Amino acid sequence: MRKASVIMTAVASLFAMHAFAAEGVTTGPNGEKPVPARSLTLTEAQEQQIKDGKFTAALVWHEMSEYTNAVNAGAHDEFKRLGIEVVAQTDAGFDAARQKADVETVMAKKPSIILSLPVDPATAASVYDPARHAGVKLGFVDNCPAGYKQGTDYVTIVSDDLFQMGNKAGIAMAEALGKKGKVGYIFHDADFYVTNQRDQAFKKTIQQDYPDMKIEAEAGMADPARSEDIAQAMITQHPDLDGIYVTWAEPALSVLSALRGAGNSHTKIVTLDLNEPAALDMVKGGNIAALVADEAYSIGVTLARASAGSLVGNKAEPFYAVDSIAVTKDTVKDGWKKSLNRDVPAAIAEAMK
Repeated sequence: MRKASVIMTAVASLFAMHAFAAEGVTTGPNGEKPVPARSLTLTEAQEQQIKDGKFTAALVWHEMSEYTNAVNAGAHDEFKRLGIEVVAQTDAGFDAARQKADVETVMAKKPSIILSLPVDPATAASVYDPARHAGVKLGFVDNCPAGYKQGTDYVTIVSDDLFQMGNKAGIAMAEALGKKGKVGYIFHDADFYVTNQRDQAFKKTIQQDYPDMKIEAEAGMADPARSEDIAQAMITQHPDLDGIYVTWAEPALSVLSALRGAGNSHTKIVTLDLNEPAALDMVKGGNIAALVADEAYSIGVTLARASAGSLVGNKAEPFYAVDSIAVTKDTVKDGWKKSLNRDVPAAIAEAMK
């Protein structure tokens, strides 16, 4: 997620009850309909009530990454705006047992709110039950504990507009190839609703909207460690591919390595999530044509706002989705800022001079 490192580590433990929405609409982990994150607002009276309440919050993250840092920054900024003190922040290193211990530890601070992304939704009820039973308001990124009921056990889930991300990746590929050519499709071969919806939205966009483009080769990737082998096989069997879609940025770097090794500067890559090495190749005019990212900072802002509002009786929708951005060589500075709310890394800025 969205999160490349999140998804990569989650393969063994995360699963979803709902996959791609056939009508081209993102759905949440339990089939929830998305509500635009920008629609969530609080009244001046509610904001003042929150400020007067002297509430506190804890951020119990799955791991820290570029994506999580942006979500974290958004949450911190919104809590500060609303006068809520962040009393604890943890990093579970994508270990469910450690996340359970983290919740137990932060409960000693008696937070009013806990924001988190569950490492393993299937077993996460036991992780968050101590907070739930204590009346702590729980807000989640991407997923929720199995068996938890929205509005009763947790406030809301905030994630990406997953179909929009895949759709924009398809459009970016078409623009990179002049709307014609042969495409390779490397998808996430696991039951995980985030990647499943994004991948299939890309495929649907190419097949329905671009008659002169053909998905010539497909390969499923269950284990990200095998991404280079998958890329090598695809490139060897289909050396004439004009473009390759890759399910997220880290495996895309393996495809990039395979293309470079083959002396192939023709085949363009489109992938999801911001990644410095991939962006660096893109701005230098390499194989990477576009990176489609979500508004990660906005995820943190939205989740903090919804959770804070619940403390004063504001009812949140079950599932909020933030917009996505297609980042190209020409838009990388603005895209980085809009997604992560910070400037591009120095190496990228230097390469653009």
